[in-house]
Amino acid sequence: MPLRLYNTLTRQLEEFKPLVGNTVRMYGCGPTVYDYAHIGNYRTFLFQDVLRRYLKYSGYELRHVINVTDVDDNTIRNSQAAGVPLRAYTDKYIEAFLVDRQLLNLEQPEFLVRATDHIPEMVKLIQTLVDRGFAYASEGSVYYKVAAFAPYGKLTHVDFSGILAGARVDSDKYDKENARDFVLWKAAKEGEPFWDAPFGPGRPGWHIECSAMSMKYLGETFDIHSGGSDLIFPHHENEIAQSEAATGKLFVNVWMHSEHLIVNGEKMSKSLGHFYTLRDLIHQGFKPSAIRYLLTSVPHRKPLNFTFDGLHQAQQSIDRLRNFRFRLTKEEFPEGETPALQNIAREAAQKFADALDDNLNTAGALGAVFDMVRDGNTAMDHGEFHAGDRSEFLDTLQRFDRIFAVLEDDDHAKLLKLGFVKPQEAGTDANAAAGSVAGGAPSDEEIEKLIAERAAARRAGNYARSDEIRANLQKAGVILEDTKAGVRWKRK
Repeated sequence: MPLRLYNTLTRQLEEFKPLVGNTVRMYGCGPTVYDYAHIGNYRTFLFQDVLRRYLKYSGYELRHVINVTDVDDNTIRNSQAAGVPLRAYTDKYIEAFLVDRQLLNLEQPEFLVRATDHIPEMVKLIQTLVDRGFAYASEGSVYYKVAAFAPYGKLTHVDFSGILAGARVDSDKYDKENARDFVLWKAAKEGEPFWDAPFGPGRPGWHIECSAMSMKYLGETFDIHSGGSDLIFPHHENEIAQSEAATGKLFVNVWMHSEHLIVNGEKMSKSLGHFYTLRDLIHQGFKPSAIRYLLTSVPHRKPLNFTFDGLHQAQQSIDRLRNFRFRLTKEEFPEGETPALQNIAREAAQKFADALDDNLNTAGALGAVFDMVRDGNTAMDHGEFHAGDRSEFLDTLQRFDRIFAVLEDDDHAKLLKLGFVKPQEAGTDANAAAGSVAGGAPSDEEIEKLIAERAAARRAGNYARSDEIRANLQKAGVILEDTKAGVRWKRK
């Protein structure tokens, strides 16, 4: 089945092919770094990551750009309130974004670009729009003349032909379907950062930033532009108007948008005051892999209802997958092979790909893999699984993890590396293992040593010591599972 993607521009599911060669040129709207990104934002960033990973899985090369908006109304307002220069203020949240990406196993794009590094490109694009009659100056600012661009509204699918000419908006964001001439360059205000330009000192409006940066790295026409559905209007509509007016060419071939994360029936939003950052959830004891799983489990064009029960279920699903891989790699099976079982694994891999080819249907892809896990576990439990069957099942799991990236039990190691968990200050005896995450959880190496000590105690008949080690590990949030293949451990 060929890859088909839903295009917001045409409102159709379309077979995807790159415009040029085998390289997909795509742009994803990244964060506005005036605060920590919330998990509603990360739902969009993870959708973009699944898209990126599946394009690579499908054999395409990538030229992928993600922007960081580090100058806009919000960043200026918050940096001034904090009494910190804009660049220093936004550096903090850019670093936090990069750390969050590592925790959630987001692949790095080929280009991660910040707006303030591209002011000359924005000035040049604005000047082109002025020269071509699509923009005009007023009181030191420059505005886009919406009425001059006849196709305005083609992404939103709203007829804006009756707008009031000359009505202007200076805010970077404005109400849905409230089309007005929007600001491209804001005249300098006292105390605000500014840059020099032919039309006077000032700073860019939000919308011009993405047009300038995307075309610099991807060309005047490129394959895919993605973001949250809340960006369709006005941001993406305005990007089209700016870019196509300047070049006379189609700006983007396929527009893709993810739906909102819902909490208590409302979109998760900083402005509404009900949102969770990744750090909030980590400090409540949830694992980054469970958060990644939950946020990718529902297809991107459907709203996702966030609940803590859903996070717990996500962790249980990951544990089921990891336990199955543990059995595959550690248990001893009789020699031989079972063609019917191998066929189950191959069919699961095909159904997995078919689901993702259908506009990244992640729910369907997960269903195919869990059906395989069920059948594989049943065969193992009944002694019907053979050594020759391992490779097909492991191959399908490896294909799964190229997209979902949750099989490695590395949450603790990443949290330790990135400073979310303090290293154990005490020794490696059993009592030291009873530290908490806040006060010093045992490292992987310490856990392995304690498991080895427990095994030695059991062999020596010292079951009191064995039980003590298990209990202390449990206090430290480490669960031991005695299986036929050996001891498997996991953190709560």
